[in-house]
Amino acid sequence: MKLVFIEGPGKKDSIKKYLGAEYIVFPTKGHVRDLPQKSFAIDLNNNYEPTYEIIPNKKSTVAELKKLAEKADAIYLASDPDREGEAIAWHLATILNLDKDALVRTAFNEISKKAVNESIKNPKPINLDLVNAQQGRRVLDRIMGYKLSPLLSKKIHANLSAGRVQSVTLKLVVDREKAIKSFVPQEYWNVTAELEKDKQKFKADLIQFKDKKLEIHSKAEVDEALKVIENAEYKVSSVKRQIAYSKPPAPYITSSLQQDALSKLKFSLATYTKTAQSLYEGVMIAGEGKTALVTYIRTDSTRVSVDAQFMAKEYIVEKFGSQYHPGKFNEFSTKQNAQDAHEAIRPISLKYTPEYLNGKIDEQYLKLYTLIFNRFVASQMSWAQYDSLQVDILANDYKFRSSGKALIFDGYTKLIKPQEEDKNGINIPSLAENDVVTKNKIKTEQKFTKPPTRFTAATLTHEMEVQGIGRPSTYANTISTLFNREYIKTEKNYLIPTDLGVQVTDYLEEYFKQAMDIKFTADMEKELDDVELGKVKWQDIVDRFYKDFSQQLEFASKQSGIILQKSEPELSDITCDKCGAMMVYREGKFGRFLACSNYPKCKNTKNLNEVKNQVQEKGICPKCGGVVSAKYSKKGKLFFGCENYPKCDYVSWNLPLTEKCPKCNANLFKRFTPKTQTIFCQTKGCNYVKKD
Repeated sequence: MKLVFIEGPGKKDSIKKYLGAEYIVFPTKGHVRDLPQKSFAIDLNNNYEPTYEIIPNKKSTVAELKKLAEKADAIYLASDPDREGEAIAWHLATILNLDKDALVRTAFNEISKKAVNESIKNPKPINLDLVNAQQGRRVLDRIMGYKLSPLLSKKIHANLSAGRVQSVTLKLVVDREKAIKSFVPQEYWNVTAELEKDKQKFKADLIQFKDKKLEIHSKAEVDEALKVIENAEYKVSSVKRQIAYSKPPAPYITSSLQQDALSKLKFSLATYTKTAQSLYEGVMIAGEGKTALVTYIRTDSTRVSVDAQFMAKEYIVEKFGSQYHPGKFNEFSTKQNAQDAHEAIRPISLKYTPEYLNGKIDEQYLKLYTLIFNRFVASQMSWAQYDSLQVDILANDYKFRSSGKALIFDGYTKLIKPQEEDKNGINIPSLAENDVVTKNKIKTEQKFTKPPTRFTAATLTHEMEVQGIGRPSTYANTISTLFNREYIKTEKNYLIPTDLGVQVTDYLEEYFKQAMDIKFTADMEKELDDVELGKVKWQDIVDRFYKDFSQQLEFASKQSGIILQKSEPELSDITCDKCGAMMVYREGKFGRFLACSNYPKCKNTKNLNEVKNQVQEKGICPKCGGVVSAKYSKKGKLFFGCENYPKCDYVSWNLPLTEKCPKCNANLFKRFTPKTQTIFCQTKGCNYVKKD
């Protein structure tokens, strides 16, 4: 018997079908050994030595894996192919007393027959440099979290937390909100001329005065220009016509896929994370069973394998024609601090086209898979070609410009739209230098600069990537933590810091400038990359950080506490079960709680955990594919509504699920009562009810 340890149970069936009956595939469900939750467990006087323990709720799992290991002829540690996965393999090897140089580590970027079997045939020793990079990150996070969180709770408010990446991410949101509130609009004017040549009208924008970029900020400046250009002769000074090219976008990496899933598909963070993981681990395909469809979803590299490039070439030539393949494979640059450990996110096999899978997999999976499929194929297609025209026209010392482009060859845009699409094309008459054109009228338009836009979950992810804080595997979890800590909230899909979030950020910036410095945090990520490459020791990085941090901690501890500034209580969507009024969020000694807005007439309160124990499940909207969540009527009655409201007005008394009815293949629903939950099919004529 041969034993293969994996992380998630979701991929068990996908891997098992590629291995023979002699293999047992055992999911650990993530880490089984870690730093203890109830103690600091870092020896600050002994080179920051961490103390690990079996995670309490994993003791039975460890007992089972030890029994299996005793009977196994061979053991393979097939946790995920990243730092965290390498650390899990190392902890497993330690628990099982495996030799540190034993050939037990096996990992695959995709769950395909070829990748799984090749990896099993070629096991390697555990990469201790990867393990040490993870240990360095874990120890840094433990020091900052366990030292700062109690201080915040003591100085500001009970039950607060801080984190190395979490706190600087919160700073991004807080800084953006402060920039919006302090923004002072600046006036500016656009001046456009409507011109004509040979009865063909076209428009040109005023751009220069005496060969210098022109910026107009007042009506007086507009009037000054009009005095000249109203009665001037308009003469063509240059005509530039050329072929312009548009390169296909790179295949998806973690951040770009997450951004498009949230912005284009309107997925929530939780929906995206679950759906992407399922596509990697395997989804049920009607008639074929569980099959993994995409490569590893946590990557910051745009690189794809040579095999994948040839696979794409064959598909493109067959489907679109040879002119749609560039001949030489497209290459894409990867950002400087990328780990480049894995390929970009792509389909495992192009035989699974979106058309083929339509109706065979859940609609939610199909939507995300279609994004991945089309982006990958497009990235390997020919560049689009445009006929580009730019005409400059002088009116005395003022220069106007008219430009446009027309598509000559669609290339990759046959499959996906370009990022910047010119819908106007070329609408300029045939012109030559020194041609005089007729001025019909001048249009002036007053405008004002706009404040920065608040982050969405998608744009915050992009900003984290740009700033170099966090890594692909941490983006979604970091943002979710800020929500869970109630440091940020959403308003029309935009992220807004709460008063608590602002207060925490201001305090940390005052006393822990280094830890809250975005560049410092990004540089630390680069140093951890150097640990992975074997260039530096993780203990040295921790030591450099802790020397300054400990001094700041000592100073901050001696300062007086601050009181959370009070604001108007935030209205919840929970109805008071005693008087029917809406409840509001309030702050107390032990954190946030719900109180009746009808106080003091009604003194009803609720613990947030009590509310969270109500319906927290989310479903998929059968109308638009969005997220469906629990709502409460004014009378406190539970119903479910689409989060895309008012664009989508779907409501239901029962929660729509992605799970299919085994009798009629329709989507199942879940009915909630105070004491029971029932999954059933509500299709007319089908009486299916799922039994426990």
